[in-house]
Amino acid sequence: MGSKALLSLRDLRLEHPRAGVLLDGVSLTLERGQILGVVGESGSGKSLTGLSVLGLHPAGRLTGTMMFDGQDLTHFTAREWQGFRGRRAAMIFQDPMSAFLPVRRIGAQIEEQIRLHLPLSRREARARVVSLLGRMGVPSPERTAERYPHELSGGLRQRAMIAMALSCDPELLIADEPTTALDVTVQAQILVLLREIGARDASVMLITHDMGVVAQSCTHVAVLYAGVVIESGPVEAILKTPLHPYTQALLRAIPPLSGPRPDRLPVIEGAPPAPNARPSGCVFAPRCASVEARCQMRPVFRSRGNHQVACVLYA
Repeated sequence: MGSKALLSLRDLRLEHPRAGVLLDGVSLTLERGQILGVVGESGSGKSLTGLSVLGLHPAGRLTGTMMFDGQDLTHFTAREWQGFRGRRAAMIFQDPMSAFLPVRRIGAQIEEQIRLHLPLSRREARARVVSLLGRMGVPSPERTAERYPHELSGGLRQRAMIAMALSCDPELLIADEPTTALDVTVQAQILVLLREIGARDASVMLITHDMGVVAQSCTHVAVLYAGVVIESGPVEAILKTPLHPYTQALLRAIPPLSGPRPDRLPVIEGAPPAPNARPSGCVFAPRCASVEARCQMRPVFRSRGNHQVACVLYA
């Protein structure tokens, strides 16, 4: 792990007693000031990786290491997790409706987290809540803080959730599809905010399906498939010269912005394997157009140019 690394996951494996293998050896590094885009199909393990970093993964056997600023998170006690979540690392959850308690006002919930981690009075914490909601583009932030979650639209709940995640200035922000419920103007504001967080030497793990968001915001990319990182590297290298057949197929499926409009976008035939029915070799082999006999062996993660790829084509 380099001197600038804030988070380092090595061979992270999560096995559920009934569902099967959910993460199968996830390895990635997030340095201070870096914005890492984690991309892949639904069910690839993106959100589960983020939840695991906060100790919020479903019950099961978790092995491997999760080093955060020199500490191994896999050995944290419940008390240590309480001090870690929200203060040193926070998450913008994918579903803004279920992220808040429905019976408490929005402002009170954000204020509780602030007072738990920061030495502020109730008045100072409330002023911080109003300021954060204003930064998120929430109209009338004082009034919004007094409302219950069901009184807000999906977009306003999303912005309030982002304000809660940023309330204690965490060193690591895990953003799980943070712009899905927002209009284009507010989406652009949130992406600018994420870049500002990276400029402050904090780190962002941005989980998204949107390659446009990745291109605008991220410095590095990790591509997940069926609970495995199959390619990673600087964003420009991944988008311009993708190496893994899966990454190439993902990028081909993006509608072109110029030129003739295709009658049909390319698709990746088939579906990802179920967690309890994983192939013994390369997990993408059943859907890969470049499959070979040696794909029956699990590929090794190799450096190729300025990024890394797990594919026998580069052995």
